Amino acid sequence: MKKKAGIIFMGTPQFAVPALKALHKNDRDVTLVVTQPDRPKGRGRKLTPSPVKDAAINLGYTVIQPSSVRTVEFSNCIEKNSPDFIVVVAFGHIIPKNILTIPKVATINVHASLLPKYRGPAPIQWAIINEEKVTGVTTMLMDEGMDTGDILFSSKLEIASNDTLDTLYYRLADLGADLLIQTLNAYETGDIHPTPQNHSLATYAPMLKKSDGRMDWKLPAESLEAFIRGMTPWPGAFTFHEKKRLKIFKAKTIFSDTEAPPGTVIKGFPDELWVSTGRGVLSIREIQEASGKRLLIEDFLRGYKLPPGTHLH
Repeated sequence: MKKKAGIIFMGTPQFAVPALKALHKNDRDVTLVVTQPDRPKGRGRKLTPSPVKDAAINLGYTVIQPSSVRTVEFSNCIEKNSPDFIVVVAFGHIIPKNILTIPKVATINVHASLLPKYRGPAPIQWAIINEEKVTGVTTMLMDEGMDTGDILFSSKLEIASNDTLDTLYYRLADLGADLLIQTLNAYETGDIHPTPQNHSLATYAPMLKKSDGRMDWKLPAESLEAFIRGMTPWPGAFTFHEKKRLKIFKAKTIFSDTEAPPGTVIKGFPDELWVSTGRGVLSIREIQEASGKRLLIEDFLRGYKLPPGTHLH
């Protein structure tokens, strides 16, 4: 009977969990799971394990949480396991060459974009923000660059007009899990044909910071609607009324002519909030004041007045 290929799995957030579960479901030999150390979370700053750690323990796998992947101890641990494959899914750290070259067959990465577009740590957010109609997942051979390795397989997925980071994230995670199994199966059958990326077509999806969520009302309404969807739930789209921060969760484009400067509240129905933009009008549907709850706009406006002529910035 042919010996199963040994796999070391490296991943951290919820995005990586379906891939780990798919390996388990398909009876793959996962010899070790590597994830980031527990992090303080919430108001109590309690140390919390990563979603991958939780899943791996529930599946009965051995888990390690190195503080660095560049130590001799970590390298020795990986070599001792003598893996056929290392599978990396949103691990969160750049993996050095001496680790990438340890597996007997390959180090494979599952990336949430159609490479070479949207290399980097935030491909899902930027695909939505940039109003893409289609995205997907790519499996590739890892090299020392940032998502620059040869492509193995890719699979497309349409972005719905109401997709947020939250909704698209989970669909892409499931797609990535399926593509990973397809990739490993292809290695077994010998039907694997790595294809170099066309680096001239590459785009980059940089990490988002909380401050990146500030809305620029000079942009067209459609772009701002997409921006809000790409920023939800994190880091969150926001604007200011005077010195008060308002977080916006949902909005809809209205093609209405207005000469009001961008960011100006314009006249609408009493239970609606319409704001002029660089082109068109944005109707705010869900909003939250800094110290309040997330509310439908009609509920919010009962206690917070934003009359026509008010300027948001």
